[in-house]
Amino acid sequence: MSILQPLIGIAAVLSAGTLIALAGSQGSVMLGPLPIFALCATVGILLHWVVFIPSFVWQTEHYFDLTGGLSYLATVGLALLAHPTMDMRGQLLCMLVAIWAVRLGSFLFLRVKRTGRDRRFEEIKKCFSRFAFTWTLGGGWVFITMAAALAAITSEIQKPLGLLAWVGLALWITGFAVEVIADHQKTRFRRNPENTERFISTGLWSLSRHPNYLGEIVLWLGITVIALPVLSGWQLLTLISPAFVVLLLVKVSGVPMLESSASKRWGHEPAFQDYVNSTPVLFPKIV
Repeated sequence: MSILQPLIGIAAVLSAGTLIALAGSQGSVMLGPLPIFALCATVGILLHWVVFIPSFVWQTEHYFDLTGGLSYLATVGLALLAHPTMDMRGQLLCMLVAIWAVRLGSFLFLRVKRTGRDRRFEEIKKCFSRFAFTWTLGGGWVFITMAAALAAITSEIQKPLGLLAWVGLALWITGFAVEVIADHQKTRFRRNPENTERFISTGLWSLSRHPNYLGEIVLWLGITVIALPVLSGWQLLTLISPAFVVLLLVKVSGVPMLESSASKRWGHEPAFQDYVNSTPVLFPKIV
């Protein structure tokens, strides 16, 4: 891979983040001369860059997912401190983001500590520019995935919670439950020494090859639905959040990498071929 590709990727992430930060700042509550939305937009990127330096020096990926979780918490924490008159919608969104970040961040951190490595980073961490792009993308991921929620949290417009909020909450609960159950089932499966080098095809994994990602997509869609009633004008650009989650998980860093790895490990096995042919990548079959 050319050194220019990661650098172009970094520039693209920063450009997209800047455009969304400008759009979401329209109608944001101000902290002095600055929109709170814009201030919160910088947290994830800055924190990821700070942790990237020692991670590259010591060639470790162990703190990547933990940094992501802490970035979400730091962002909503800043919003809560900077916006003391936040309404119930904003508080609800902060709580949902925080619950998800604590659960997933700690789960992924403990998993990589237990296994000792994350296969996604084996080659990437050896190259400064590729590793820097990955950490920059992680910071961009934090901001862009929660952009709609953040726009609602910091919005000058305040409305009582209505039907859309409860629909969004139901979606979030459903997605969160699917993600937690899928992760628990896979963890339990891996704890059996006989399954160390086997693929899981039971429980939710019999309905979808990536049910944890399905759950994540649904819960972020729920958060966006909760946020929607107080977004207007350029803030509507932040509705890109769930589409960005789908794009990154399905086309960039999630499904493609895991599918490629699984194919290399088990692609020659008839049982795995049958599993792939009969089980959807993401969305379970209706009938």
